[in-house]
Amino acid sequence: MENRLNNLYSLQIIDSQLQEVHDLKGDLPAIVEELEENVNKLKLKIKELNTTIKQLKISRDNADLEIIDLAEKIKKYKSQQLNVKSNKQYDALTKEIDAADKKSEKLEIELEIAEGRMEIAKKDVEIFAKEFETEGEELDERRKELREVSKEHEKEELKLKHEREKMVVRIDKADLEKYERIRKAKGGVAVVPIKRNACGGCFSRVPPQKTLEIRQNSRFYTCEHCGRILVSDHIVSLSKKQ
Repeated sequence: MENRLNNLYSLQIIDSQLQEVHDLKGDLPAIVEELEENVNKLKLKIKELNTTIKQLKISRDNADLEIIDLAEKIKKYKSQQLNVKSNKQYDALTKEIDAADKKSEKLEIELEIAEGRMEIAKKDVEIFAKEFETEGEELDERRKELREVSKEHEKEELKLKHEREKMVVRIDKADLEKYERIRKAKGGVAVVPIKRNACGGCFSRVPPQKTLEIRQNSRFYTCEHCGRILVSDHIVSLSKKQ
């Protein structure tokens, strides 16, 4: 049990050091992530709008061709009316002309709507393209800043990550799951020592009897107030020797 507690506390030390390195980067990682998300969204919007414009253009062109075709039919029907020999044939051609006229009018409206939507979409593309360019330039600058900051601490970060990997394989799976669960819920700190008879995490008082039990290093004890795993001074000293 002592080894299990020692391993968890050692892992906590490594994770805290990694967090310190991460904190040195400031808000840059979050800023870069947000900018990347914005750029990707803008890229998708532009792609969707261009697809819409393409589809509208096809609809408009098809409507235009059909209007031309209908005009030819109307012209033909009117020419045929001059040669019919009965009212029935004349009326039939008149119906065809009326139907063609109505369909043509409907297509004209659809064509105008398609052209209007195309114009709106094109303007939106221009707006989003400018935003995309601006956001892209800022993203490039922020990425450069982050690379420079990361480079300063790259060796230290890689070393700590390597130490973490070696430590993780030594920890029982159930212990690791418990550790990660608490760490996630408690701002990155899952294992703390007792300091002056108080929890090193939330500083709540630990009863003397419980402090004595914790010093035996015989089982897991958690703070009654914050739920963090408590370890003794002996575990702390072991970790320092490693």
